[in-house]
Amino acid sequence: MTKNLCVIGLGYIGLPTAVMFANHGVRVHGVDVNQRAVEMISNKQLHIEENGLQERLDKAIDSGMLTVSTEPVEADAFIVAVPSPIREDRTADLEYVRKATASIVPYLKKGNLIILESTVPPKTVEDVMLPELEKSSFKIGEELFVSHSPERVIPGRIFEELEQNGRIIGGINEKSAEMTKELYEAFVKGPIELTDATTAELVKVMENTYRDVNIAFANEMAKIGEHLDVNIWDAIRFANFHPRVNIHQPGPGVGGHCIAVDPWFLVELAPEQSNIIHLSRKTNDGMPEFVADRVMEFVGDSERKIAVLGLSFKADVDDMRQSPSIDVINNLQEKGFTVASFDPHVKDDSHPTQVKSIEEAAEGAAMVLILTNHKEFKDLEPGQVADAMDEKIIYDTKNCIDLPAWKVAGFRTYLLGDHKDNTNE
Repeated sequence: MTKNLCVIGLGYIGLPTAVMFANHGVRVHGVDVNQRAVEMISNKQLHIEENGLQERLDKAIDSGMLTVSTEPVEADAFIVAVPSPIREDRTADLEYVRKATASIVPYLKKGNLIILESTVPPKTVEDVMLPELEKSSFKIGEELFVSHSPERVIPGRIFEELEQNGRIIGGINEKSAEMTKELYEAFVKGPIELTDATTAELVKVMENTYRDVNIAFANEMAKIGEHLDVNIWDAIRFANFHPRVNIHQPGPGVGGHCIAVDPWFLVELAPEQSNIIHLSRKTNDGMPEFVADRVMEFVGDSERKIAVLGLSFKADVDDMRQSPSIDVINNLQEKGFTVASFDPHVKDDSHPTQVKSIEEAAEGAAMVLILTNHKEFKDLEPGQVADAMDEKIIYDTKNCIDLPAWKVAGFRTYLLGDHKDNTNE
């Protein structure tokens, strides 16, 4: 039974995972190369935003079950939860995984279990992790046990989903998978399925690719809806009444550490077999430019100010990784617009266009552009910004504002995927 666990990487997945184990009877040592993050965590301060994390971190630190530093320690099991981004050329950058694996080699002992949680291209355990682990003096599969158990959680609901969601575990052999299952049974209530490592890697990438393809379909339907003068949000809602239909929602693009990244793993590994996947990626990556073009059409003059609401990729979190909002802003600036952005969940110095309030963003602006459906924006009233604006235009790309109320207040209102209402009055 695992009594001591070492978690490498204390970001959006690693820290909640470490805290979860620590609060379920496993002594955890967390490791991160970011000295500032380590200092904050040790002082019970958060460097990321997640519902329920603060109180769980307080409990883990106060109980002594969680310690943190920049260096690994000996343990019964190791979890690697580090980034697996893509490069400029859309190929996988697995250096974080390789370096994290290499960092634990001096601390390994006979019988250790090493688990990769990062979402990675299929064959990463086999081609990246095992060569590093073989540099130890232990025989892989007999003295060291290795598996892949990808996270399946969404920001904002991480703790609920860590506990309730099913888990896929892929071991390099049966014993590796069984040992991993026994560890996660400390808190996982959902079903745990066992397979081999490469299958587990593919399953996680497939799950995120399915969502990316579905969103691309929704974005394409939004463009078709505008062409046909149909409100695509209503059409999707009606279509989803069908018991075998689940169309996702359109938007200004796709962000986050998974959906905007993982499909490229399959394009890289099997370019001739991934035509739909590749086209979906291009469709979703093209939405920020589509939105910026619409802004130009609606405003009519690029020498104007746009108030952008939302920098994170998802509602009510601070995560800006791969956020389409950043690409929209870049496209607007390239067209000559001045941009002032506001996001109540993102630290003030995270982006150069940031200001400290919605009212400041709206001061002298021609348009309010909503890119993230934070609760604060859903509750926004026209009177908060109307008097400060140079012209009253609002463009909602997330269908989160009561646009009829804004129209009554004298605004020209525009909705992504509903060109019927996007006419100048």
